[in-house]
Amino acid sequence: MKALVFHRPGHVEVNDVDDPRIEDPQDVIVRVTSTAICGSDLHIYNGFFPQLKDMVLGHEFMGVIEETGTAVTNVAKGDRVVVPFPIACGACFFCNHELPGHCENSNPEHYGPEGGLLTEKGGALFGYTDLYGGYQGGQAEYVRVPYANFGPRKVPEGFSDEEVLFLTDIFPTGYSGIDWAGVKGGETVAVFGCGPVGLMAQKSAWLRGAKRVIGVDIQEYRLETARRTANSETINAETTDPVEAIRDMTDGRGADVCVDAVGMEADRSVAHKLGNVWRGEVGSIKALKTCISAVRRGGWVTVLGVYGVPYDNFPLGQIFDKGIFMAFGQAPAQKHIDTLIGHLERREIKLDDIISHRLPLKEAPKGYEIFNEKKDDCVKVVLKP
Repeated sequence: MKALVFHRPGHVEVNDVDDPRIEDPQDVIVRVTSTAICGSDLHIYNGFFPQLKDMVLGHEFMGVIEETGTAVTNVAKGDRVVVPFPIACGACFFCNHELPGHCENSNPEHYGPEGGLLTEKGGALFGYTDLYGGYQGGQAEYVRVPYANFGPRKVPEGFSDEEVLFLTDIFPTGYSGIDWAGVKGGETVAVFGCGPVGLMAQKSAWLRGAKRVIGVDIQEYRLETARRTANSETINAETTDPVEAIRDMTDGRGADVCVDAVGMEADRSVAHKLGNVWRGEVGSIKALKTCISAVRRGGWVTVLGVYGVPYDNFPLGQIFDKGIFMAFGQAPAQKHIDTLIGHLERREIKLDDIISHRLPLKEAPKGYEIFNEKKDDCVKVVLKP
């Protein structure tokens, strides 16, 4: 089959690889009909997460079940499904506590309680390095899906692929940033980062009853997308101090909730990059520190952007003085997916309006290039095998 293969940082190719096969009675084989490039894929592409061996990337995919293992009962051959990005057994302590990203069984080689840099990671993810299970991803013609009684969800009738594809990751991830903060209605929510996850967080804030939603970015085309697709007020952090602007919009207090949808790949100066080298850091906590300043006292900061290493100058004293609540982590996609399907069935939210590029799988390397380098006003790339 054809698949997008990571070979080394900055270099991916569409290659012929072995077809997946059933390896466990709970497996299914999915023929992929749509898949997407995620900002998290760029962390591997840019070398922020190490991967020494070739790997098929991709954790946002959907398709039709072609083959099932003998123990699969919840889905069947011919079912059209979306697949949440965490690989989780559905039966361990963490799965039973609605924390599938911490599954004790899906990543046996590298799992552990510590959450270290190169050891004792969480549960497995599709196409996301050997540290997270070594499972081949879904930017391919076919993919093996383990634990199929717990993960895949049947697609409701009447929906196109693009209308439901983002149930796999970015919609539940954006929603988690709002859910963790307990948004109930009437809040001002500021989302830092107007990429795909940030846009979904903004849309989700409206779903949960926010009074005002503010999108912050340094790319004007992304801000325009936030205004058009999420009906958000926007701040260009390249030309305006976002902390002062948000305080001006909230009687000097700050936002009730700030969501960091940027993570460690925030824009950095040359001096900042040199400081990273000196301190042995990867990337930056610039976006997180801005959220901590922009949130009101007693407010919530939720972190959806990925951070992979320890950082110096973490503003612990400021967090303590302001009494800020914080939540971080991989989104518990399986926890939310059925609720989010309900929102789609009631036509309460639209997901496919953020797609900027549609490419055949054979052009996936081009998709990585334009998404990574923010060319051609790229917001979200969908690939068709």
